[in-house]
This record gives sequence, structure tokens and C-alpha cells, in this order.
Amino acid sequence: MASKWFDKKPEALKLRKSGLSIGVIEKKLGIPRSTLSGWFKDVILTKRQKNVLFKRWQNGLVSARKKAGKWHNAEKQKRLEVAWEDAQKVITAINLKDESILDLILAILYLGEGSKKNNTTSMGNADPLIMKVFLIMLRRQYKVNIKQIRCSLNLRADQNIEEIKKFWLKELELPKKNMKYIYVDKRTVGSKTYPNYKGVCTIECGNVAIKRKLLNISRGLFERIAERA
Repeated sequence: MASKWFDKKPEALKLRKSGLSIGVIEKKLGIPRSTLSGWFKDVILTKRQKNVLFKRWQNGLVSARKKAGKWHNAEKQKRLEVAWEDAQKVITAINLKDESILDLILAILYLGEGSKKNNTTSMGNADPLIMKVFLIMLRRQYKVNIKQIRCSLNLRADQNIEEIKKFWLKELELPKKNMKYIYVDKRTVGSKTYPNYKGVCTIECGNVAIKRKLLNISRGLFERIAERA
């Protein structure tokens, strides 16, 4: 008994011989793949037809990858937006007028990025925003005089010293006299620095009591959390 698609067989065979894939013919004529496979088992494709099939398969693969890439990018953007919204809820709930909260923020920052060994309060980082906030909080929270602030830079060999120096002084809103030392890592000679990297800036003030307080705050907080676990 002939199948209900039998009257479409001549057209299907013609399309197959023209170099179309089974998948394309299936979509075009609405005939099940299993039926088409049976019809096409005796169809011998020429080298040219096989090349056409292979080329179309390649193009289809490229197109599928592009679509998948767009989908993944769109999904990633959604996740980034959700993360941003969640972060904003937390940020807006923080009372930045509460000095104890500001002390806590600075203490956690210092625990991660600050110097622990030297007898000074100092921190180094490549992110201008982090260093700017550190400087602001030193001056506002701890009334550190600008004359006590010393800056240094650690740069790579291919960086323009004067250009980077001007960048950091502008970002931190500091006068030239506060920039004390600039170190160039000779180990980087011959290697290229990636764009937008401005080296590592270190801010230091001589008041070691600030460091001690900040480290005690962060450690004390963690001990309390551990005790309640």
C-alpha cells in the first residue's frame, strides 16, 4: 500500500538530486524523514551535488552558531541586568551617613587590598575607583591631611610615565608633590601592555593606627559571624 505522501515522491527525488538535504526537503514538503530516507537510498549523488550539500551544511552550521551566539548574549544580558537590579536594592538600603557602616566598608576593603606588614596605612590597586574611594574615606572618616598622603606607581616598561602620572593625579585630585615614587618593572621589557591598563597606584599615609583599627574591625566582624554559624 502506497503511503499518503507517494504522490510527492517525484518532487522529493527531484529536490534530492538537485543537492538539497533530507532535512530541507522534509521541511519543504512535510514528508517524514523516515519516508524520505527510504526513497533516497538508491539515489546516487554526483560529486558536484555532494559538494553542494556539504556547502549548505557548512552555511547552516555557521548560521546556527550565529543564532546560538545571539541567544547566549541576550540571555547573558538578562542575567547582568538582574544582577545589577539586585545590587541596587542592596546599595540603596545602605545608610552612607552612618559612620560605623563606612568604617566597616573601608575595613573589608582594606582586609582585601591593604598592606598588612608595613608600619603605615597603605593600599595599592589598578582600579582608579577603588583608590579614589580609599583616599576619600581616609580624608573624611579619619581626617587625614592631604600633606600626609604619598602616592607611588608601579608601571610596565612600555608605559608613558608622565602620561600615567597625570592620569592618576587627575583621578585622585592630588597635587604633583604627592606623587613620590614611580617604579618600572624591568621584567616587562619586550612585552606589550594591554589597553587601558594604568599601572598600580599605591596610596600611603603614616598613621598606622588607622590600619590597626580597620584590621581589627574586619577580624572582629568575621569572628562574630563564625560564632553565630
